Amino acid sequence: MTLDANRLLAACGDDSFEAGIAIKAELEPLGGSGAPVKPSVYAGGVYQLDRRWRGNGGERRPVDAVVIDNVPSQANRLEAALRGVREQLRLPEIILDLAQAGPLPPHLPERLSSFQFPHRQADAYLRDAMMSPDQDFVKSEVGVALFAASADAPLALLEWFPQALLFGFWQSHLGKKRSQAKLARSWVSEIVGYDPAASETRQLGLKGDPLNLSIDESVVYDENDVAEWHLSAEARQASGSKPKDKRAKKEKLSKIGHGQVPVSGTDAALAGISFAEVEQQATVSFAALRRLHLDTAEQSAAMRALLVALGLVAHVHAFGRSFSLRSGCELRAQSTSWTWLGEDSDEALEPLGREAATELFQQCVAEAERVSLPVGRSWPDEPLVVQPKEDLIKAIKSTYPVES
Repeated sequence: MTLDANRLLAACGDDSFEAGIAIKAELEPLGGSGAPVKPSVYAGGVYQLDRRWRGNGGERRPVDAVVIDNVPSQANRLEAALRGVREQLRLPEIILDLAQAGPLPPHLPERLSSFQFPHRQADAYLRDAMMSPDQDFVKSEVGVALFAASADAPLALLEWFPQALLFGFWQSHLGKKRSQAKLARSWVSEIVGYDPAASETRQLGLKGDPLNLSIDESVVYDENDVAEWHLSAEARQASGSKPKDKRAKKEKLSKIGHGQVPVSGTDAALAGISFAEVEQQATVSFAALRRLHLDTAEQSAAMRALLVALGLVAHVHAFGRSFSLRSGCELRAQSTSWTWLGEDSDEALEPLGREAATELFQQCVAEAERVSLPVGRSWPDEPLVVQPKEDLIKAIKSTYPVES
């Protein structure tokens, strides 16, 4: 089956019984089948372990599994892919410009995009923004519409945050008396490794030092700026009767990067894992999208079809070629299958490439424009730039103080 806009529109209608689309990819590390892959590591230095059924019919059996990249992480990668093609697709974007916060450490972004907000339009960074020097964003026309949006009133999101209608949101940062609107994600994607050969291996090592300085030497330093440190004996002698700096810490020389330090036991990071299989599974649910409603059935179907196409564009741009999730986790597809999950039976879909996915999206945008939805030519050519509120600036400066 070849996917086109007409089929999507019919499937996304209020009366449709079609279920959705499933994408499955058998992945392989760049080092070849069975080469170690580094899954996400969570607080406490742990992997997300699981046990899942594999196989078909009588061959099904439960196997150990490790989630290499979970659902929220995959959504973030898909949003990053959309940001990369924002200009090509003319997608709307809101930018929080942090220039007013002053000099920031080089690892921090100078601007935050609406494709980067952790909670999408429900994010605290957007709540704590100014539309103009004398108007809070939440009180502006755009802000009022966005923060009041819900599944039954999604028009403002379609206009400014279409990705939120696909990947979901929870409006939880406005206060108990304000909107608590939620929308479950319609696009679900994850990458899982099956039958791990081992899952507790640690990456042992030795942090080297060409001079082999004594790690037992004691030092005093400011943990906010380790470049200023002194040997403990010299620090005591130099301070005399001066009051002790509250920020000063006394540790071994090894704590500030000198000396040879063996890495073993629980201090060692978890190592990559050799899997029998690595698989990505992605689905978009038409039933979940039917939670979204506009004034007419025709508009609702056009909106839902556009969102499906948006997800397909994001997927092929994020994962349609070899990709790197993190250090030690470079993967490529060995085989990929797309399946139309129908009312009575499933059909194999012809996978879309980048150009075909973009063309499908543009067809869906044209249909949405035809029924008077604020997309396509209605989307602004340039991002909407907002500024951080004064208290947010103070919080940033408090976290990253700049010495005069």
